[in-house]
Amino acid sequence: MYRLIKLIEFVGKVSQFGFRVIFDLFHPPFEAGQIGRQLAEVGAKSLPLVLASGFALGTVMTFHTRSTMVMFGAGAMIPTVQAIAFFIEIGPLVAALLLAGRVGSGIGAVLANMRATEQIDGIESLSIDSFKFLVVPRVVACVLALPLLTLFMDFSGLLGGFLSEYAASRISFHLYIVRAFAEVAWSNFIPPTLKTAAFGFIIGTVSSFFGFTTNKGAQGVGEAATNSVVVSSLLIILADVVLIKCIFFVFPENAL
Repeated sequence: MYRLIKLIEFVGKVSQFGFRVIFDLFHPPFEAGQIGRQLAEVGAKSLPLVLASGFALGTVMTFHTRSTMVMFGAGAMIPTVQAIAFFIEIGPLVAALLLAGRVGSGIGAVLANMRATEQIDGIESLSIDSFKFLVVPRVVACVLALPLLTLFMDFSGLLGGFLSEYAASRISFHLYIVRAFAEVAWSNFIPPTLKTAAFGFIIGTVSSFFGFTTNKGAQGVGEAATNSVVVSSLLIILADVVLIKCIFFVFPENAL
């Protein structure tokens, strides 16, 4: 019973924290410079990891599926399967989990360290809203960067799949792309990509919550980093299930 009460209390605090982010987002001052710096930190510095992971996943996926599909005479469908799998599920989910691991831990650790060293108190002593200056730009950066990183992962996965298939069957790049997008509609592409904005909001909000609200000093830095990754990853997986059902409801052809 005690654990259930603590869980409900935690959910309430995180929800209140998230609503405050949304409220402050639409009220001046707008920290455009801070958002730009966080976009570079979240997006640009995560790009190599996302590209390498997408390429590796695309290559491995083709290795695993090719022999089975050729056995059933469906070798021509390999590019289509690759594209649909990446656009609908693999790209959005893996990109979000990678960002939770790389960026979520960083946000939690940085804000917790600022709290432990009283830098946040120093910012507030200058009559600056520390929440709006430190938290909101990080959440906005995660929301804006993750859909773009997902696109890079999708096409990096297709490139890895093409090179793997080219090594096996010498298929041309033009034919591979034509087959890859033959069965992909906008309803297969846009909603799964846009849902990653919700994943970005989860990563930014949860990570900032653990870092900004810690009160354990130096010990809280490590705990904030760990909790940011674990809780963000868990909530992303749970949110993915809910968002998939919503997408199927709005675009029922995706469920076929």
